[in-house]
Amino acid sequence: MKTVRKIIKIDEELCDGCGLCVPDCAEGSLKIIDGKAKLVADNLCDGLGACLGSCPTGALKIIEREADEFDEEAVEKYLEQQEKDQASGAEKLKTMDCGCASTHIQSFKPAGETKTVSPCQSANMPKKIAPAQSTDSALTHWPVQIRLIPPHAPFLQNCDLLVAADCTAVAAGNFQGDYLEGKTVMMGCPKFDDAESYIQRFAEIIATCNLKSLTVLIMEVPCCSAMSAIIRQAMERAGKNVPVEQITISTRGEEIARKSW
Repeated sequence: MKTVRKIIKIDEELCDGCGLCVPDCAEGSLKIIDGKAKLVADNLCDGLGACLGSCPTGALKIIEREADEFDEEAVEKYLEQQEKDQASGAEKLKTMDCGCASTHIQSFKPAGETKTVSPCQSANMPKKIAPAQSTDSALTHWPVQIRLIPPHAPFLQNCDLLVAADCTAVAAGNFQGDYLEGKTVMMGCPKFDDAESYIQRFAEIIATCNLKSLTVLIMEVPCCSAMSAIIRQAMERAGKNVPVEQITISTRGEEIARKSW
């Protein structure tokens, strides 16, 4: 039944898709779709505005309009289905060993060891293949995307974890040397990926993997700050604290801020 009541309104021109509002909606009625916050369904929004304070651009406000009545039973069913979908996704990751190569869980040593070459071999090696400088990778595992790494991945145990926004690897000129070396990395985009699934995944990792430390590497752009909010929410959900250092870099690749929390 429709009635005139209070309900959330999203100004898409102001919304930058940061996703900070999503975790604050207990009913799960907000999602980031095509880079913008969207109301999933009118009957899932209670109109109380718990999400308003988390929006950095003022894109959210409460208005009165004709809408379906708030339905608590619908909310419960919706949240239950969301949990089932997330559990199903995690199970698929566990059983995809013969599927997509990007989901194969692999651990390996960084390619930092130099190969011994005899003088004769060196003389016969083509000059053009000799690199001007080392291009060895500091990466110690695969996959690297947050959505593809299950919480039970062995390389997560007792590690120093680097959670990096995707764009940082392109912006930072020496990403591997400055930030990746010696760490396990998980990469993703807090603007375009599902914030709730990130929170749940990191909550499981924080609760079970005995992390030594956690570094959050983000860009200076507003939408990137959602990654820090995701980690904070995950820590609260896990009920466990891990030392966190947040590093912010500019769009020109310069490090502009460091803080611990």
